Amino acid sequence: MKILVTGGAGFIGSNFVCHTLEQGHHVINVDKLTYAGRLDNLGPYYNHTNHLFYKVDICQRNAIDQIISKHQPDVILHMAAESHVDRSIDCADDFIQTNVVGTHHLLDASLKYYKSTEDKKKFRFIHLSTDEVFGALGPTGKFNETMPYRPSSPYAASKASSDLLVRSYHHTYGLPTLIVNASNNYGLSQYPEKLIPLTILNALEHKPLPVYGNGQQIRDWLFVKDHVRALHKIMTHGKIGESYCVGSDNEISNLMLVKNICKILDNLKPSSHHSPYESLISFVTDRPGHDFRYATDASKLKQHTGWQPEVEFENGLKETVHWYLNHYDRMSEQQARKRIGLG
Repeated sequence: MKILVTGGAGFIGSNFVCHTLEQGHHVINVDKLTYAGRLDNLGPYYNHTNHLFYKVDICQRNAIDQIISKHQPDVILHMAAESHVDRSIDCADDFIQTNVVGTHHLLDASLKYYKSTEDKKKFRFIHLSTDEVFGALGPTGKFNETMPYRPSSPYAASKASSDLLVRSYHHTYGLPTLIVNASNNYGLSQYPEKLIPLTILNALEHKPLPVYGNGQQIRDWLFVKDHVRALHKIMTHGKIGESYCVGSDNEISNLMLVKNICKILDNLKPSSHHSPYESLISFVTDRPGHDFRYATDASKLKQHTGWQPEVEFENGLKETVHWYLNHYDRMSEQQARKRIGLG
């Protein structure tokens, strides 16, 4: 297939691009290269014969029109987004612009192309979203595709808005769309503002490991490689007009997650300060509107596509820690740039 990917230099995007090229597909990669999108996330795959890269903002409508018209993709996979809740609380402008306005521009460009293409049966527009659009859960239950949207943060609200736009383009214009609502991802190449890489890098630098509130907030963690496999299944077996929740049943509190990372680091790279990394845990003021619990039911995805997660959480977490240890210099440089406001 010929797949146009937006946000293909980001965390999930770069993992998807690399895997997709390995599978023999062609990738047209469109990324604005903001602070979290970096070409070195692609490694040697950047120069792959089947990879074309465009540094373009999805809000640049004319440029997007030209790229789609030139390459005539079989699938458009829309992953470009502002995604960090804390940043959306500080200022939501970029989230509205990219996640809502940018999605609208991409939908319009895709619809224009879809109307002009002769082989309409194979085209798909797949929109990557989040389980955070559903709001917060209590102690029991899981998110599924029938639940109402109740976003708590400006980030989640912007993604909910983009989901509704995608849905409207299917119902109003017949654009063949699918929506993917995924749980928290973790794995290789994630930008160090997110909890897992931040914990690893701060521990290695013997800095405080910040945990919001009492750390009892619960998340369902999905290994990025399993997510990528799910996206491929949805591309080939997903039903047009449907939405799919993706999760791995790996619920764990933030505090326990940080403690588990500390234990892995204690074994792999003991602290030079001769104390367990867990001693660095620092409880900080909880962020406004912090949802208590997310958990995602992937039953529909499994039934429709046959997808199953393959990576056990403990193994995925160890692989992630190993990766950050092996790429410490590059990732710590990104973290330093973030602290001084450059990313």
